[in-house]
Amino acid sequence: MKIAIIGFGNMGQTYASSFVSSGFIKSDDIFVLTRDLSKVSNRYTIPDANFFTECSASFLSVDIVIVAVKPQDFNKLCLQIKDFITENQLILSVMAGVSIENISKKLQVKKIIRSMPNIPTQIGQGMTVFTASQEVDRKDLFIIQNLINTTGKSLFLENEEMINSSTAISGSGPAYVYYFMNAIIDSAINLGFTESEAEFIVQQTFLGSTQLQNRSNLSNLEWIEKVASKGGTTEAALSIFHSYDLKSKINEGIIQANARAKELGKLIDK
Repeated sequence: MKIAIIGFGNMGQTYASSFVSSGFIKSDDIFVLTRDLSKVSNRYTIPDANFFTECSASFLSVDIVIVAVKPQDFNKLCLQIKDFITENQLILSVMAGVSIENISKKLQVKKIIRSMPNIPTQIGQGMTVFTASQEVDRKDLFIIQNLINTTGKSLFLENEEMINSSTAISGSGPAYVYYFMNAIIDSAINLGFTESEAEFIVQQTFLGSTQLQNRSNLSNLEWIEKVASKGGTTEAALSIFHSYDLKSKINEGIIQANARAKELGKLIDK
């Protein structure tokens, strides 16, 4: 199986690294199209001859084409590659907001996977939500899911509209986590910890908490009850969160992120 990766930014490099390190795809069978070879600092044992700056029939003599360019660059890219794409190839898109219909129309292909990965894919701990056009069969889905899972975990959804929703949840989610971590770090510094001490404490607290939750059958609410003893310090903090209706505010923020994802999708599809 041969794979072409179009775009060698963070996501393109993540796939190249994950495919090679997992042994799922041989480095000789990975081909890369990038605008500037001088900016390619790590080739992940992919042969130099497999790197291209212009599309050609030899570059796209592959089974799977991964489109990992910025959404706003897609229209220009189509002009370069559409004459070399064949109807038997499977297209995997990681472009936010670009619909299956738009990809199909501009590249004249039918077998399309649309996905939304998040940034922890860079360390093999990512979350990718994906969907597929009706022409993609179970065998193709199985292959794609195995590829995606080299970067973490994945979830297939039949409803393409949910890709926008996953953008607001898992795609943007790491930033929500970092935002809350940073707020706690600032609070720790205000209580007298040094910046390095605060970062160390908070990072380990988040890491330990998520691992504990993952290894148990208890819900988040049940874990909150275990930590928050009646009349204790945790309950005092939670009462402030509740008084400001923090849960509702988080929900409002995610709804806004979802709405923006839909807006961007409409702009890109024009």
